[in-house]
Amino acid sequence: MIEQSEILRRRDMRDVFTFTIDPADAKDFDDALSFEIINQGEASNLQTGEASNKDEVSNLQTDSPAVYQIGVHIADVSFYVRPGTKTDEDAYKRGTSVYLVDRVLPMLPEELCNDKCSLRPNEDKLCMSVIFTMDADARVLKYKICRTVIRSNARLNYDEAQQIIENANLSSGVKSGLSGEAGLCSGSHLEAVCTLNSLASKLRAERIANGALTIEQDEMRFRLDEQGHPTEIYFEHPNEAHHLIEEFMLLANRTVAKAVGSGRPFVYRVHDLPDGEKLEAVSSFRKRFPNLQRAIDLLTIRAQAKAVYSTYNIGHYGLAFTHYTHFTSPIRRYPDLMVHRLVEKYILTGKKETLTREELEEKCEHCSACEQEAAQAERDSIKLFQAMWMSDHIGEVLSGHISGVTDFGLFVQLDESRCEGLIHVSNIGEQGEYWQYDEKNFRLVCENKNHTSPESPKSYTLGDPVTVKVVRADVNRAQIDFEFA
Repeated sequence: MIEQSEILRRRDMRDVFTFTIDPADAKDFDDALSFEIINQGEASNLQTGEASNKDEVSNLQTDSPAVYQIGVHIADVSFYVRPGTKTDEDAYKRGTSVYLVDRVLPMLPEELCNDKCSLRPNEDKLCMSVIFTMDADARVLKYKICRTVIRSNARLNYDEAQQIIENANLSSGVKSGLSGEAGLCSGSHLEAVCTLNSLASKLRAERIANGALTIEQDEMRFRLDEQGHPTEIYFEHPNEAHHLIEEFMLLANRTVAKAVGSGRPFVYRVHDLPDGEKLEAVSSFRKRFPNLQRAIDLLTIRAQAKAVYSTYNIGHYGLAFTHYTHFTSPIRRYPDLMVHRLVEKYILTGKKETLTREELEEKCEHCSACEQEAAQAERDSIKLFQAMWMSDHIGEVLSGHISGVTDFGLFVQLDESRCEGLIHVSNIGEQGEYWQYDEKNFRLVCENKNHTSPESPKSYTLGDPVTVKVVRADVNRAQIDFEFA
């Protein structure tokens, strides 16, 4: 139960329509959106509060009559997790939650991440919020950063939110055949989701126009039986509902980073420029194989630098932002909790940070290392369950594409399940053939000892379609072996 004195210290937004959109199986809801339609007069008279966009404030006299007040509300984990406590020390050591195929290893105790901090519907929750005043062209007219208390009206999953968007012309969730929380939405609630989606589309278009990368990959998911063995592989592709949440989280993260300004130690999320030589190789590959978009995307991703946390702001290349941080997921990322504490000091209370820049940078490096370890664990978990899945398909002949080329063989990703396995170089070609790794052109080229000058040497190139036979699936080593069919 939240004490009344704490509620009185915050901006009370419990009467404003608020909702969450998360995966269907999510339990920790750390972000929510609120939506109000206001008129021009109200927008002009709004107080800027604790923080306003002094650098980017737009003229409130806009040609568009519609003005919206949109809140991005983030669970106020910093209220419950104080520096120096055992809970804080444990969260720092973990650095992040780890999402494996069959389980979640949370950064915080479940009592916090799934209960007290989680923005569950019909419960009063404490938040750190960025409240935007926006016009219908998605221009930010004003914003304020403040502590709030909210009460979520609806918990939607991505499929339900997407169905609302796709049925935008219908007047109610009941008419659109929605189930669960989405089916209870009123016409005004549907208007909120659809209006926010329209604004998010414009924010996304502006980002892309500014040079942001837009490579999207499907997320591999598994359905498991009671024994934890995979019975199905399926994929989730980002849709408009995903983009809706993504764009407003990006907007909040960028706004907070800019509001802090320069000259004070802060935790930025930075992404350096990509490797120039690798980009040239991608460009060359695209010219030679313009139809192999899957391989082009893969090479483009591999050319990118890793995004990390740092007190030195070099901008975020992938998002095309000059200022960026992680503010929106403090339940599952420790850097976000650090940012919340810094925002409280720099913006809400005006206190000074006691940590030096060097001490803060050390924490950033630790969090970056934890993130990379967690990402590797998640990749290993997927490989393990891929091997478990393929162990039921030994001997089958399947189609795929070459997803990797090395001096020791070819990696092949299957078209249907997208499981990846290796064809070892010793199992390629016929007797008397020697395969040379052509790194520059992403291929293996045959050097036939019986024909010293073949006119058209055989080769296998990244992105080539192939047909393979499953010969081995080692679950203990999470490895899959193929041979050419």
